[in-house]
Amino acid sequence: MPDLKLLLADLAAEGDSVDALVVPLAPGRWADPTPAEGWTIAHQIAHLAWTDAQASVAATDAAAFAGIVEEALADPGGYVEAGAREGAREEPARLLARWREGRRRMVDALAAVPPGTRLPWFGPPMSAASMATARLMETWAHGEDVADALGERRAPTSRLRHVAHIGVRTRDFAFRNRGLEPPAEEFRVVLRGPDGDEWAWGPPDARQSVTGPALDFCHAVTQRRHRAGLDLTATGPDADRWLDVAQAFAGPPGTGRGPSRG
Repeated sequence: MPDLKLLLADLAAEGDSVDALVVPLAPGRWADPTPAEGWTIAHQIAHLAWTDAQASVAATDAAAFAGIVEEALADPGGYVEAGAREGAREEPARLLARWREGRRRMVDALAAVPPGTRLPWFGPPMSAASMATARLMETWAHGEDVADALGERRAPTSRLRHVAHIGVRTRDFAFRNRGLEPPAEEFRVVLRGPDGDEWAWGPPDARQSVTGPALDFCHAVTQRRHRAGLDLTATGPDADRWLDVAQAFAGPPGTGRGPSRG
């Protein structure tokens, strides 16, 4: 079982990493386009602020969150887009302040969740640790979009292990999300962390596997880079197919990024 306190510290640190990208920007730079079609830097931060706020409600008021889900079901894609679009209209300093306060409130709310509690979400209910992992994954992924927009590259950290973990755990979801039957057998996933250590999932004797740098795997499962530009090796036809459909985030199948971004 993951240590929730350490996981929340990593979640806070990931938010701070993205914060550091945008805090020096002049207001006009918040309108810079990012690789996500139609989304500026402001949209990216507004989306994170919006989703962090939903996570706080899920952790503190299940009845209120049920109302949010009911509203979202009327227009799932549009509901999320509306949150980003509305927030992107805010003055950048105000948006940044709101996101910072929301991050703090979310971490505090997750820390207070009683052990064993399952939190409601737009998909299946999850533990506080799983919620924190999902929020870290999304914060990192949208941070990559912001960094790309600014022409920067963030140094990978050990926090990528959380992103990789959710990428492995969502294997079957990724197949079903494309209308495909998930493979019956487990895969072995062996990744090289930023510090050179080995991170592994699945049985050592699995016939199919994926290996490579953790950063590349995380870019694949969050669809932030095209597979053609990643140093990942798939052994076995199902593992190879997985790298084409991998998706660690909820929602309909993503369109990914073109080979030119590899």
